[in-house]
Amino acid sequence: MPAAIQDRPTAEAGRTPLVVRLLVLATFVVILNETLMINAIPRLMESMHVTEQAAQWVSTAFMLTMAAVIPITGWFLQRVTTRQGYAIAMGVFLTGTALSAAAPSFAILLLGRIVQAAGTAVMMPLLMTTLMTVVPEQDRGRVMGNVTLAISVAPALGPAVSGLILQLGSWRLLFVTVLPIAGAVAYFGLRQMTNIGEPQTGSIDWLSAALATLGFGGLVYGLSLFGEGNVQLGPSIGIVLAGAATIAIFVLRQLKLQRTGAPLMDLRTLTHRTFALSLTLMCIAFLAMMGSMILLPLYLQNLRGLSPLETGLLVMPGGLAMGLLGPTVGKLYDRLGSRPLVLPGSIGLVAALAGFTQVSATMPFWQILGLHTVLMLSLAAMFTPIFTLGMGALPPNMYPHGSSILGTLQQVAAALGTALVVTVMSARTGHLVADGATTATAQLSGMKLAFLVATALALITIAVAAVLPSRTTETAH
Repeated sequence: MPAAIQDRPTAEAGRTPLVVRLLVLATFVVILNETLMINAIPRLMESMHVTEQAAQWVSTAFMLTMAAVIPITGWFLQRVTTRQGYAIAMGVFLTGTALSAAAPSFAILLLGRIVQAAGTAVMMPLLMTTLMTVVPEQDRGRVMGNVTLAISVAPALGPAVSGLILQLGSWRLLFVTVLPIAGAVAYFGLRQMTNIGEPQTGSIDWLSAALATLGFGGLVYGLSLFGEGNVQLGPSIGIVLAGAATIAIFVLRQLKLQRTGAPLMDLRTLTHRTFALSLTLMCIAFLAMMGSMILLPLYLQNLRGLSPLETGLLVMPGGLAMGLLGPTVGKLYDRLGSRPLVLPGSIGLVAALAGFTQVSATMPFWQILGLHTVLMLSLAAMFTPIFTLGMGALPPNMYPHGSSILGTLQQVAAALGTALVVTVMSARTGHLVADGATTATAQLSGMKLAFLVATALALITIAVAAVLPSRTTETAH
């Protein structure tokens, strides 16, 4: 793939290249699959007889696997053609989907999700690196906006589609439905896919790959343990500290490899100020988004008595609004730059999360719909400018590394967001129940505290957005 940077085809002005459209379609399918399971967590808890903390690992393990695999994709995509990378990614994804559909136990289901995630992990850097390579700079905002449209509609449709399927039968139908769709996308995509650039030979530092997997995995696993009432605090803190220490060793390893060879992650990308600021914004925004996507179905189904389908339909308008705004945001970015979009977006993000701290057993559903729509529109105003600006601040030879780092930390932030809100909610709920409160009252208090923590973290986005340059030309890179 990096060879494509020297072998850059000329994209027709005003048009999205076919290779980007095909990759967007495939990415749409795999992201739709990721969000399908979020709405099914309460049903999974009942069917598989697992706790809330265990069930949320169906989503957390998916994101952690992506975080572990994405760093390796830079090396992998150098060694294969675009078509080979696409075929392998979709093949692995299909295998994981079939395994999940037939899973006889929760452990096998988790394994299937991990295999799915390994395929998904290749699609994201493949799409983003190809887009940055074949699309001229003046058109990137518009094309990224169209990418946002496709990728944002998937999370919007996910809960509603899963709600409908769950009305018809078991959670297994979610995977049975995805299987033929993904198969058709893989088949027709391969018939039309063209190669961008030539494969190159390259080596991989497997020690770095192992350190990344153990470090990020240990950190999030340790954090999730805080929500378990019967787990001692000491071991949980130990796992978190061990994960953080492993990440520190991983960073030192990369700094050494930068001087003597090819690092798994080239951390020199972080010396580009605009990229580093964009990365910070993206991570916090994803953390807040995934946290709310976990909490809302639990609130609506467990405390308000809505069915999975009703839950999906309630959150669908916000997701659709986010997707439909994508192309407009992309065009506005090309015209105005990032700050006029990202700053209001970060303020809207904080306002929406602050509104969710007031959830109650009687809050009108139209208020929940309104807050969720504000949240999704705010994220739409942020994501397209942040990614386009951040990647555009890097020199072309660093696109694969930038895409890899951004994809990895994006997934880690999302996994941390998921673990954090469930941990806070569960700890608060358990404490109140022990003090004699009813389960419903305790859960509601736990959710309000979890939303408060997400709101406090989101305040950082306003501070970062205020110092973000509107265009890459405003800062030395």
